[in-house]
Amino acid sequence: MTRHIDFDGIENFRDFGGYDTAHGRPLKRGLLYRSANHAYASDADLQRMRELGLAAIVDLRRADERAREPSKRWPGFGAAVVENDILSDHADWAEAMKGVEVNAQWFLDDGMAYYRRAPFELRHIDLYSRYFQTLAETDGAIVVHCAAGKDRTGLICALTHHVLGVHADDIMADYLLTNDESRIARKMNFLGPWLRDTVGKTVDEAGLRVAVSVNAAYLETAFSVIREAHGSLDGYLEEVLGVDAALRERLQARLLA
Repeated sequence: MTRHIDFDGIENFRDFGGYDTAHGRPLKRGLLYRSANHAYASDADLQRMRELGLAAIVDLRRADERAREPSKRWPGFGAAVVENDILSDHADWAEAMKGVEVNAQWFLDDGMAYYRRAPFELRHIDLYSRYFQTLAETDGAIVVHCAAGKDRTGLICALTHHVLGVHADDIMADYLLTNDESRIARKMNFLGPWLRDTVGKTVDEAGLRVAVSVNAAYLETAFSVIREAHGSLDGYLEEVLGVDAALRERLQARLLA
């Protein structure tokens, strides 16, 4: 199946349903979507999202990100919106880049560090917990997104796949679909000027490529630190995010064909 859905101004929009699962029933298509932010959506994009039947939008961005690039909505918008204003416990790029050389290695190191802490950040725990509850309770499709739709979004989609019994190989393959070459080229063209104008840093092509990509080692690192802290992904999901047996059954009932 074609997972990427082309929009005029929304990057990395794709269906992450449709995979086979350990339960012998595949994930339904047309219910699980993920994307980058919606700030640059065209009128046609908004109409297309409306036609997808989106009942809920989960915005994983910080309050300052939402203020800088506010989401656009279609006329008559009535979908539920999940977001929060909990402050992050780490510096954003503007702070982290001060006084250092920003290159491909910097972005790789930053990505690895990010995935080590992301599962335990309080704002993520709140959003991820509410995401799973919304996913179980909402009738209709849901889209989860952050700024670029690759890291915060990539982690929660991978955890969703795990909960629903998707094979580990498919979980990783889906995560890596972010590394679509046409998307990478567009994002590099966007990010270079953005970093220059917003952060005051000029980054070469190699650095920009790492910055807009995902890496298998990132997701492997997140899963590793989760297992170290909670024994298993299932332990983390239940103990931290509240995804217990009852919620799993509700998710499976709604999302498996």
